[in-house]
Amino acid sequence: MTTEKATFGAGCFWGVEETFRKLEGVSSTAVGYAGGNKENPSYEDVCSDETGHAEVVQVEFDPSQITYDQILDVFWSNHNPTTLNRQGPDVGTQYRSVIFYHSPEQKAAAEKSKQEISESGRFNRPVVTQIEPAPKFWR
Repeated sequence: MTTEKATFGAGCFWGVEETFRKLEGVSSTAVGYAGGNKENPSYEDVCSDETGHAEVVQVEFDPSQITYDQILDVFWSNHNPTTLNRQGPDVGTQYRSVIFYHSPEQKAAAEKSKQEISESGRFNRPVVTQIEPAPKFWR
């Protein structure tokens, strides 16, 4: 079985991880931090709002069972991509909406899906989700 990785920030990683873990075709999930400026950050470091890391979920999936586009649909459906650095009561840069892509194909799919969700009329405010190359994933 050939698997691919997808990495997302969409608020507190525990709820996000649970959502992705339940999907058929997902072989594993892991919570951690990505996108910051400190090596091997602790939870306390990230919560200081000084490291620039996002709380993220790394999803390993079998593309013959679930596509990256389907995983993106789940991402968009399970958080508010219009609030900068906030999901519900959780506030801080670690809770930002971000897609970390692992290939040029994932980047293109993420950009296309962001444009589609932005133009869909589903949200009455601009979508602020960041799309960035996947950096080191810290557990």
